[in-house]
Amino acid sequence: MGLLYEAQAKGLPASEVLAALPVQPDPLAVTLVEGVAGRREEIDGLLAAQARGWTLERMPVLDRTVMEIATFELLARDDVPTPVVLDEAVELAKRFGTDDSARFVNGVLSAIAKKVRPV
Repeated sequence: MGLLYEAQAKGLPASEVLAALPVQPDPLAVTLVEGVAGRREEIDGLLAAQARGWTLERMPVLDRTVMEIATFELLARDDVPTPVVLDEAVELAKRFGTDDSARFVNGVLSAIAKKVRPV
């Protein structure tokens, strides 16, 4: 989350943030960062479509970053169950976001999950 947040905040490609690290990050972090970057259009499209009344630019960067990671996992990581993806994202939003972040993140991601992982 921190690497994607840094890339967003600095307006840099995620690959540049990864390359500038003095120590190689955890392989899962690399997978998530590269996965989000590689599927940016698809992820942003899903977020924009499900976040009714919110543009991507208007979303708090932290909330958007959490949802980007979770959306990538919903799309590309079948090994991670949907409830786990949603729960982890909501917990991150509670811990690092605003008072309304958890509810917002849960609502948007639940809608995306229904679309990309129908039961």
